[in-house]
Amino acid sequence: MNSLVEEALEWLYLREVERREEPESPETGRALEEALALALVERVGGGYRLTDPGRTAGRDVVRRHRLAECLLRNVVREEPEYLHEDACRFEHLFVHGLDEHICVLLGHPRKCPHGRPIPPGLCCERAVADEIKEITPLCDGRPGVNGTVVYLATRKRREIQKMMAMGIVPGAQIQLIQRSPSYVFQSGYSQFAIDRPLAAVIIVHWEIGRGRGYLAVAE
Repeated sequence: MNSLVEEALEWLYLREVERREEPESPETGRALEEALALALVERVGGGYRLTDPGRTAGRDVVRRHRLAECLLRNVVREEPEYLHEDACRFEHLFVHGLDEHICVLLGHPRKCPHGRPIPPGLCCERAVADEIKEITPLCDGRPGVNGTVVYLATRKRREIQKMMAMGIVPGAQIQLIQRSPSYVFQSGYSQFAIDRPLAAVIIVHWEIGRGRGYLAVAE
């Protein structure tokens, strides 16, 4: 399925399921004809309607698009006015399960930066069932759990310099030791104490279920 067909299914999904009137691009009509040949849509009167496989495909494209917006805004820190256009390019790259990895990385967000719902994936269902979030800010971690710094959710020079001085960069190994009265963690052979605002921008991939994992540690 090419990107034009995916965008046409996304457009039709938004109209049918979310009742949102989105502008139709010049390529939409031709793309819907291709979708018709793939049995992803069917003719109804003078228009088209999603089939069950088409509805699933359209939902997946919407999910990937909104995850791309979250990635661009929350991690890359892109300006809001560019989110939609760039997310349209990114959404076609999230294939072969990459969207699930991105969703885990972002902590299974429920809404995009525009406040629109993100259709949940299998990874979200597993996370809810297990009550586990593998990737969270340091401030939401549990004492005794090891993890790896994924990214720093800030552009403030002072915060970045302070964290770099402590060795907190993507890929650094970290262990949360305590959460109160300040957040104390170990990185390498050193321990550091920081406040909540700084702990909130250190995004960590926790080693759940391994060693002194999430489930083995008491509150």
